Amino acid sequence: MNATSSVPEPRSILVCQQRQIGDVLLVTPLLELLRKRWPQARLTLFTEKKCVPLLEGNPHIDEFLALDKAALHGLRAQATWYRKAAARGFDLVVDCQQLPRCRMLTLFCALKGTRTRLSFPSVWEKLGLYNLTAAPAHGLYAAATKASLLAPLGIAYAGEKPCICLKDEELQEASALLESLGLSRGTRLITVDATHRRASKRWPAERWAKLLDLLMERDASLRFMLLRGPGEDEEIRALKSRCLHPERIIVPDPAPSLRLSAACMAHAALHLGHCSAPRHMAVALNIPSIVIPGASGPEWRYPSPEHVEFRPRLTCSPCDKVECSDPQCLLLVQPEEVAAKAMEMLEKAESYR
Repeated sequence: MNATSSVPEPRSILVCQQRQIGDVLLVTPLLELLRKRWPQARLTLFTEKKCVPLLEGNPHIDEFLALDKAALHGLRAQATWYRKAAARGFDLVVDCQQLPRCRMLTLFCALKGTRTRLSFPSVWEKLGLYNLTAAPAHGLYAAATKASLLAPLGIAYAGEKPCICLKDEELQEASALLESLGLSRGTRLITVDATHRRASKRWPAERWAKLLDLLMERDASLRFMLLRGPGEDEEIRALKSRCLHPERIIVPDPAPSLRLSAACMAHAALHLGHCSAPRHMAVALNIPSIVIPGASGPEWRYPSPEHVEFRPRLTCSPCDKVECSDPQCLLLVQPEEVAAKAMEMLEKAESYR
């Protein structure tokens, strides 16, 4: 099957994007495009349980198939879960990842009669698991590449951004939390994502501390919220202790939920970080950002002057390595230049107020 005309109008659509949090957020433009094309169709997203909270309230998602891997013990339990999921009856499956669990769910959907199963070309297409394919458009923003899967359906990406839908009460809760931790009238918030599980994408902690010190020196009104994930408390406390004015550093205890963290970010004037989920959250929340990507490729940057990367020109970059003995893509980035750009972006944002 390779022609748009051969795809019947679906009443129920399943999109498979299992993980990670940032990647799942980047599939929301694809969901928006499907909603625009078939507004009456029921849209279901298959993803991991940990990713669901960030997408709750999204008007383009009618239902989640939330995978809790820890709860599925044994092949029988897994088969039962996939069979029940597929029994919802989907007319169209769009598999954005082809991870083993995505393929398994697609297989059960095929067995239940799903006619159109769309993904990118692979051996699984030749084996009949997918019967409609599109070669992903590389060299684009990652969300655009995901959306390019929809080309056989006659759907084209048009610059749609990732989407996080926060309620007023969530924003008010975040505002109250930030105020209790030192963000008051006349101060401005910068969120900081200074951790990363991969050393090749993690700017040294001493440079983060130097950057924050420089910004505090140049603008006493700035306050900084350090974002963190599970198991990163000690790393974050160590970073705060390195700074000359730790009283201006906000570290909520306990760590906020993913959704509350997003609501806190929505109050920020700027986001600073690595190439991980918070950079995509900043785009979704219309918060300007500066990212030090290290080994990551340029496809993760939303193409806008409001979203800046410090990427030294190196013949080896990007490499996407996990480890590197000489990560010049990180070490050539100096706190002074990042601070200067941050102040420039803050001043520009202030002039539009």
